[in-house]
Amino acid sequence: MNVFKEKQALKVYLSKLKAQNKTVGFVPTMGALHEGHLSLIKKAKKKNDLVVVSIFVNPTQFDNQEDLVKYPKTLDNDVKLLNSVFCDVLFTPSVKEIYNENIVSQKFDFDGLEHQMEGKFRDGHFNGVGTIVKTFFEIVEPDKAYFGQKDFQQLQIIKKMVKKNRINIKIKGCKIFREKDGLAMSSRNTRLSKEHREAAPFIYKTLKKTRKKFGTENASIITEWVENQFKNHPLLNLEYFTIAEEKTLKTIKNKESGKKYRAFIAVFAGDIRLIDNIRLKNN
Repeated sequence: MNVFKEKQALKVYLSKLKAQNKTVGFVPTMGALHEGHLSLIKKAKKKNDLVVVSIFVNPTQFDNQEDLVKYPKTLDNDVKLLNSVFCDVLFTPSVKEIYNENIVSQKFDFDGLEHQMEGKFRDGHFNGVGTIVKTFFEIVEPDKAYFGQKDFQQLQIIKKMVKKNRINIKIKGCKIFREKDGLAMSSRNTRLSKEHREAAPFIYKTLKKTRKKFGTENASIITEWVENQFKNHPLLNLEYFTIAEEKTLKTIKNKESGKKYRAFIAVFAGDIRLIDNIRLKNN
């Protein structure tokens, strides 16, 4: 695996391969890699001649500076995992390499997607996401880029950014990778206390029940039911739950035929914030 810390050196290396008509898949990460990340890399390996993975903890997408400081950094182990799945290129730039001395976000218009769900609770988050993803796209210039559906709102926002900026990259959303007990894999899971880790699968169990209820009950009744499930939970604190249309991410009142829906949830387990979602069947 080739490792680069400087963007210019990476661009030169990739340009030589692209001149040979090699296709490039890209998996951007913030490190602390787990099986979910590796599943994205494996998918990219199948569909491209080489795969580039970035590890960069992006300061402009954190609205909580304490969360930025505490974000797990496990580069040595990450490198071992990347080698185990035969990753071709690793890009690990410094903050200065990416932002120079100007650590600020660009401003984006995502046609309102940024104001739903996460956008209501994480001020400026999606401008930070858009800034770093667009920057990496300009450096790597991949043919395809791979993102997990756990961050479904982020996935839709990146698709919107690519479309509005006419960036010639195919965005591939990949299924949520889960622990055996159903908890969506996340780098933040390593920070959970033992008791919060044992309690956390309740989130996915609740989502699965939501999916069953969606066949016969309306969204407001289901939302009230979910809120009640968490009201008296001793360890988990619900931040939000919503049933939204996939395309607009707007909360719905009633189902309409031909549209696709998901249930989205954010929960605090102690001071660790966990998000998840599930596709709902629109009968």
